Amino acid sequence: MPGTGRTVGNKTVLISGAGVAGPTLAYWLLESGFQPVVVERASKFREAGYIVDFWGVGYDVAEKMELIPALRRNGYVNNRAVFVRADGAERSSFGGDALRRSMGDRFLSIQRGNLARLIYDTVCDRIETRFGDEIAVLEQRTDRVEVGFRGGKVCSFDCVVGADGLHSKARAEMSIPQTAIERYLGYYAAVFVTRGYSRRSDRTYLSFASPGRQISRFALRDDETGFLFVFRKRDRDLEFALDLPAQKLALLQAFETEKWEEWPEIREHLEACDDLYFDAVAQVECPVWSTGRVALVGDAAYCPSLLAGEGSALAMAGAYILAREMAGAAGDYSAAFESYERRFRPFIEQKQKSARAFASSFAPATSVGLIIRDIVLKLTEIPLVADFLMRRFVMDNFSLPEY
Repeated sequence: MPGTGRTVGNKTVLISGAGVAGPTLAYWLLESGFQPVVVERASKFREAGYIVDFWGVGYDVAEKMELIPALRRNGYVNNRAVFVRADGAERSSFGGDALRRSMGDRFLSIQRGNLARLIYDTVCDRIETRFGDEIAVLEQRTDRVEVGFRGGKVCSFDCVVGADGLHSKARAEMSIPQTAIERYLGYYAAVFVTRGYSRRSDRTYLSFASPGRQISRFALRDDETGFLFVFRKRDRDLEFALDLPAQKLALLQAFETEKWEEWPEIREHLEACDDLYFDAVAQVECPVWSTGRVALVGDAAYCPSLLAGEGSALAMAGAYILAREMAGAAGDYSAAFESYERRFRPFIEQKQKSARAFASSFAPATSVGLIIRDIVLKLTEIPLVADFLMRRFVMDNFSLPEY
C-alpha cells in the first residue's frame, strides 16, 4: 500500500522532490506498473517562479506525455532579446529568426513552477505525495532501502530516486564523496515576480548590463513582470539559505550603484516582494549517479546551472530514460541505473561544457566584454553566424532512446 513501501513485484519507488524531474519520473513509472511515492519538503506546491526556455529532448518527452497544448497555453513565445543603455536606448539585440530556423515551433518559454504543476497534474490523483516532509536518513539493505523521514516515519522501498535539486538531500545521504560535487561558476542569481511594474515589453527579454552584473525583465500575464538578477562574485561566500531580508540586502548591495533609469522602480518592487529565489550559480558534477538501490536525476545528478536555460528540459529527459530503463530491468535496479547513466552522461557533460562557455555572456566582467557581446549580437543578423551559435550553444545533439 502507498506509504508502506511494500508491494508484490519489487516496484515501490520513493521519489524525493516534486519539481520537474520527480513528477516526470512518477508519470513514466506509473506507465510501467510501478508504485511511486513522492516526498516534497515544501509545505505546498510552488507554482510560477522564474522563466525557463523549453526545447530539445525535454520537448520530445513533453510531446510523448501529450503536454504540448497545455504548455503553449501557459507559456510564452519570445520574439527578441534586447540589451539597453542606461537611458533605455537599445544597444544590441538578438531576434527569434535563428531559433525558428533551427527549431521550427518546438521552442517556448514558461515559468518553471507552472511547468512543474502541469506535469504533476498528470499524476497527482494516482500517487501519494507527502508535502512538508523530507528524507532524513537512508539505509540500504540487500533487498530494500529503509527511509527515515524528518517527520519521524520510517518506511521501506524497493529503491529511492533523488530528484530534489541542486542541494539534494538524497545525494547527501549517498555513500559518495560530497566534496567538489558543486562547481561554482562565479555568479549569484536572484529571481522574483511582481505585479504592477510600469513598463512592459511583450515577447521580449529586456536586459541592462554593467560590468559584472545584469538585470533582465520579462512581461508575464495578469500585469506581472519577472526579474532576473545576475552578478559576478569571485568567492562563494553568500550562504544560499539566507533568510529573505538578508537575501534582499545582499542583492541591493550588489546593485546599489546601478545607473539604469529603471533601477529605482525595480528596487521598490524588490524591497516589497515576499518571495525571492536567491542562490549561487553552480553545476553539479556527481562522480556517479547511483549507488546500490539509490539513484539521482535532474539537478540532483547533473545540474547544468540556472544560466544554461535548459535544466528543466534535461531533467525531463533524464527522468524518462531512467524510468524506461527501470521498466526493462526486471527488478535489477543496479543494471537499470548503470544503463541510464551510460546513455545520458556523455550528452550531459557536453551540455555542461557549453553552459560554462555561455555563462560569461550574462555578466561580462569589463566594459570591453560588454562591447564584444554587442558586436557578437550584431553579427547574429547574418544567418550563417546565427545558425552557428544555435548549433554551438542551443541545439541538442541527442535523440531519446527508443524503448
